[in-house]
Amino acid sequence: MKKIYFSLLVCLAFVAQAQQKYLTLSKEALHDKIKGGWAGQTIGVTFGGPMEFRYNGTIINEYQPIPWYDGYLKKTMIENPGLYDDLYMDLTFVDIIEKEGLDAPVESHAKAYANAGYALWHANQAGRYNILHNIMPPQSGHWLHNPHADCIDYQIECDFAGLMSPGMPNTASQISDKIGHIMNYGDGWYGGVFLGACYTLAFTSNNIEYIINEALKTIPKQSEYYKCIADVIKYYKLYPNDWKKTWFALQERWSDDIGCPDGVFTPFNIDAKLNSAYVVLGLLYGKGDFTKTIEITTRCGQDADCNPSSACGILGTMLGYSKIPAYWKIGLAEAEDIDFKYTTISLNDVYGIGLKHALQNIERNGGKVSGDKVSILVQKPEVVRFEQSFEKVYPVDKIFVYKTLKDEYSFDFEGTGVVIKGVAEKKDKDSPDIVLNTEIYIDGKLLEKIEMPTEFRTRRHELFWNYELPKGKHQVIVKLLNPSAQHDLRINDIIVYNDQPNTEGNQKIYRFGQPKQIKP
Repeated sequence: MKKIYFSLLVCLAFVAQAQQKYLTLSKEALHDKIKGGWAGQTIGVTFGGPMEFRYNGTIINEYQPIPWYDGYLKKTMIENPGLYDDLYMDLTFVDIIEKEGLDAPVESHAKAYANAGYALWHANQAGRYNILHNIMPPQSGHWLHNPHADCIDYQIECDFAGLMSPGMPNTASQISDKIGHIMNYGDGWYGGVFLGACYTLAFTSNNIEYIINEALKTIPKQSEYYKCIADVIKYYKLYPNDWKKTWFALQERWSDDIGCPDGVFTPFNIDAKLNSAYVVLGLLYGKGDFTKTIEITTRCGQDADCNPSSACGILGTMLGYSKIPAYWKIGLAEAEDIDFKYTTISLNDVYGIGLKHALQNIERNGGKVSGDKVSILVQKPEVVRFEQSFEKVYPVDKIFVYKTLKDEYSFDFEGTGVVIKGVAEKKDKDSPDIVLNTEIYIDGKLLEKIEMPTEFRTRRHELFWNYELPKGKHQVIVKLLNPSAQHDLRINDIIVYNDQPNTEGNQKIYRFGQPKQIKP
């Protein structure tokens, strides 16, 4: 009986081994694809840079020229280095892996990015502030601590996770779970998981539709992110030759933002869902053509530099560096030795480092490296856990304030949550940076003491937020504890939230703390 049992185990082992799929390619071919991914990102962000958030809620028509010429890449990298957050953010995490290995703790990544010299925005900046104030990941990215949890941030930084995990979407998801929650949660995290998976699958297939459909298997079907990307695929099948019809269909259903305070009740949208949809739209309608992909993705508008960077990074990985059209690599060679600002890493550096990390990851996950031959144990995409930001949280009103606080400011609202948008700043550029200390009282109770740095790099992106208040009427008092003649604390506007969307025709709208009855 024992012999039969042992024989059965051996047979099962052979069957399991036979079911494992290996992708074998030369080290040179692998390197070419990794180079294509990094170069594609750089080309895409450079091309879309002039259009970034200049066209919100509208298409950039074909008659609007977008510059591209020999020397433009080098000129932009030198004169506008801040444009390349898509790259130097990735490189922060690449550098930590290079220094501390594949198992570098999330604290190392979090502290490196929080203390880096570059400016940040949205989820990244909120995450930075949290870390500098001892709210560490994953709480630093959680929507209760980060009003920008669903924003695009990790989506534009996930490229390294995919490029170091060729053919291994689940391995990329594990990396994204650790690092993506530094600044994002829910749909914001899913943006990085999905695009990271697209990168991994671009090593294994030249079929864009296959890459996208397989990558989407990593995302829970009940999530809004999944539904949005599924809509892109659906509309692409309905309108295979007209990307603008798909764009308008997406705009109608997915353009409302409930999280990011800068995007609520405005055309501005930096939400991961919609901007990921533009990446997928460009890839599908581009049909593997680099020019069509970069043009369409950019002309979708909104984050029109990050989106073509992601699309061209994925396509560049699929094609490989050697097959990116010469037109788009014009002037690239002279830019490849320039260190990205705030780093000591150039494109040529990361081409090599990226290959090194990929080979390490391949061997760690069942693959083999022998001389010039690389065998990758290809993974079937597995769904990650379900997360939902801003559950039962709906923006219902906006209070316009634009007031410089001298001592205190009060207002009333009715709902279950509130975000106070404000900023601390110097009146004169030569004034020293300080921290303005504030207190927030709701219904007579001190709810939070808040530090508001005037230094832009360490600023708090919003003055205050809370999405878990008892439903009903509330009074808020904002107190400035240390007024300064050289500095201002400005309250811009206030977003009011409730546990149900505003659907009634007869609504109470509050302006500057005074109720006003709006009749149908």
